[in-house]
Amino acid sequence: MRLGVIADDFTGATDIAGFLVANGLRTVQINGVPPAGLDVAAEAVVVSLKTRSCPVEEAVSQSLASLEWLRARGCPQFFFKYCSTFDSTPRGNIGPVTDALLDALGEDFTVICPVLPVNGRTTYCGYLFVNGVPLAESGMRDHPVTPMTDSNLMRLMDAQSRGRTGSVPSTVMDQGPDAVRAALARLKDEGFRYAVLDALNDAHLVVMGQAVAGMRLVTGGSGLADGMARAWGGADAAAAAAEGKPAGGRAVVLSGSCSSMTNAQVAAYRGVAPSVAVDVARCLSDPGYAEELAGWAAGQPVGLAPLIYATMEPARLREVQARFGAAEASAAVERFFGALAPRLEAAGFDRFIVAGGETSGVVTQALGIGGFHIGPQIAPGVPWVRAIGRPLSLALKSGNFGQERFFFEAQDMAD
Repeated sequence: MRLGVIADDFTGATDIAGFLVANGLRTVQINGVPPAGLDVAAEAVVVSLKTRSCPVEEAVSQSLASLEWLRARGCPQFFFKYCSTFDSTPRGNIGPVTDALLDALGEDFTVICPVLPVNGRTTYCGYLFVNGVPLAESGMRDHPVTPMTDSNLMRLMDAQSRGRTGSVPSTVMDQGPDAVRAALARLKDEGFRYAVLDALNDAHLVVMGQAVAGMRLVTGGSGLADGMARAWGGADAAAAAAEGKPAGGRAVVLSGSCSSMTNAQVAAYRGVAPSVAVDVARCLSDPGYAEELAGWAAGQPVGLAPLIYATMEPARLREVQARFGAAEASAAVERFFGALAPRLEAAGFDRFIVAGGETSGVVTQALGIGGFHIGPQIAPGVPWVRAIGRPLSLALKSGNFGQERFFFEAQDMAD
């Protein structure tokens, strides 16, 4: 094992795992804190938790338990993975979990790097941008769980954590890994506990991947992991992806994300494929609703996979939240997808294409999947995965990942 990853949600876990496989590392994803007796044969192990927005004590406890499992198997380097849009308010869990991992490892310094330039997530002077727009002015400002109203990663981290946050600017990245290592050493000597790494392009990922090679713990998005894996080099990506290649025959698309890109993906798909919108009121009041929609999906003709979606535009989302309450509506939709997924499996569906981190976590848990082999990428950060010991394949997509035809592209790859 070369790298152990602790991810704070399911799609974030498959995101980073996909980049590791694309760089030739045989990778297994384990869902939830690994059981003590579990052993896997892989060069990278990604533990996917659901700790992005849970109580801080729970997030810290699960992260530390995952760290100890990885350490017991001789893992030499650790990566705390969170979303490339940070997805954490000033009271969020990224700071407390980072501090707990540093303490457990006896370390006092790490990097903060939530970037993925290929998907438009970049940092400049410590500010996070989404497709050239400051984070707080992007669609993430209206995120229903973690509204992002500040683009400054130093302020966000300082508000959550015990230490001070500095930054390594892009001008230093341009000078190469030795310059970055020197800048990190200076920040550490000056008493900073965290350093935000600027990244504007693919070349910066390669530089930072080399610069952090000796760090016991790093934190950030999958762009940093991509750079680290490329710095190791020399592996066979096709062979690494073979065990996770999609199998099965009948697909269904489930969409719970309300992100801008998922809205565009749903709009492009529902115009030509059988689709039905989730009724939040019935999620709250009708115990037979999941069974009804599973039957609807099973009755659709062979062809494009049926789509069941709770995705909606921001104005409609605000109406729903005002009517039912944001937390109540979100929980009801999650319960619905959790009840729906096993009914779809019983009806013969064995390929699940899922949009949204929370939705992906619920579906995976409801299907009782303990872990995945990671397969080929459909889009940057979104691989197909195959359940360990089960005839199920899944594509688990973070809300804003992929292009408008993602649902089509996922099915084309699996055929």
